[in-house]
Amino acid sequence: MSACAAASTFPAEVRINGPDKTNWGDAVRLPLLISTLAIIGLISSAAQAQISDDVVRIGVLNDQSSLYADAGGAGSVLAARMAVEDAGGKVLGKPVDIVFADHQNKADVAVNIARQWFDVGKVDMAIGFDNSAVALAVEQLAADKDRIAIAGAVGSTAFTGKQCTPTEASWIYDSYALTTSVAKALVAEGHDTWFFITVDYAFGYSLEADASAAVKAAGGKVLGSVRHPLNTSDFSSYLLQAQASGAKVVALADSGGDMINATKQANEFGITRNQSLASLLVFITDVHSMELKVAQGLKLVTAFYWDRDDETRAWSKRFFDRQHAMPTQTQASTYSAIRHYLKSIEAAGTDEAKAVMAKMRELPVNDFFAHNGHLREDGRLVHDMYFAQLKTPSESSKPWDYYKILATIPGDQAFRPMSEGGCPLVAH
Repeated sequence: MSACAAASTFPAEVRINGPDKTNWGDAVRLPLLISTLAIIGLISSAAQAQISDDVVRIGVLNDQSSLYADAGGAGSVLAARMAVEDAGGKVLGKPVDIVFADHQNKADVAVNIARQWFDVGKVDMAIGFDNSAVALAVEQLAADKDRIAIAGAVGSTAFTGKQCTPTEASWIYDSYALTTSVAKALVAEGHDTWFFITVDYAFGYSLEADASAAVKAAGGKVLGSVRHPLNTSDFSSYLLQAQASGAKVVALADSGGDMINATKQANEFGITRNQSLASLLVFITDVHSMELKVAQGLKLVTAFYWDRDDETRAWSKRFFDRQHAMPTQTQASTYSAIRHYLKSIEAAGTDEAKAVMAKMRELPVNDFFAHNGHLREDGRLVHDMYFAQLKTPSESSKPWDYYKILATIPGDQAFRPMSEGGCPLVAH
């Protein structure tokens, strides 16, 4: 309520003259008026203080220029802007701003950007990361600064496990969800010996560890593994080791440009003639880059596919009209997470991090990305995942028509049980 509004309504709300019409005089009237206006002013200030700095600022921090840029990058920034636009551009009457930056897949660069955002730029929530080392570093900083960190394409289970914080959330997948179903299915088909080509950082280690555990639990064996640097162009030595192992499955525990390069070179080496190639993380933009002729038949787990149903098609068409590419699961999740974040601010009546996180856990996530999703105490968004296979060129009937959904994996089966994650916030 403005001061002008308060002054105009004061005589009607505060009766200076009693029922007996006695005139109390200015000596009583003036202090009472001042006191009443002071109280109204305090109430008005408290209402305005619900949104810190009079703006909700969201920072998209991801790879804008390197091997993960197609999966997130500028497309995630667009998805963030679409989420804000669809929310009317405001929350609790205050504007919502989007800022973004390129972390160059370097944790130290990401932390410096995030610290500047939190301390100077007044960013309330950082989202994206798309790199496990970056996510784990920014997650801790956000908790220290009482800010929210929402992970997109982050595979490390430590994010919601031993390194969980009260102000983080992981929206898409982790290495457990990506690998367990694929490994079980392939071992059941007789593909029971595996060799891993793994990217040499936290994400790759987590993928390999969870896939290895699933292979062994299903009765298979891991014959070996080799690690490669992030953003590798020449996979020849790693592929030769995989070929020499004699494993029935050569599993790529990497993603983005690394996965694309490894897949193309595996075909050139003729590895796929005698061994099966399994990629533990595939984005639709990767398939588009490789083309179905190279990637056909690959089985994978995904959180989102643009052509899954009417809701996904409608939103994806809007995205395509502006991005000229169909959205990845990373980009779709960015929209979903931001819409849920803004709804939770509205429900909490504030943008204070812990109050908003409480509402994010309380409210279900129901949108084109996730149906009846719920955010656990450890920060894991639990939602359905999808077991899919890439079509052959003859099966694809239109542009970006790449996936066959083989099965829906219910969220409580797709993700690691919270009791097994080691999150210190979870009571055992």
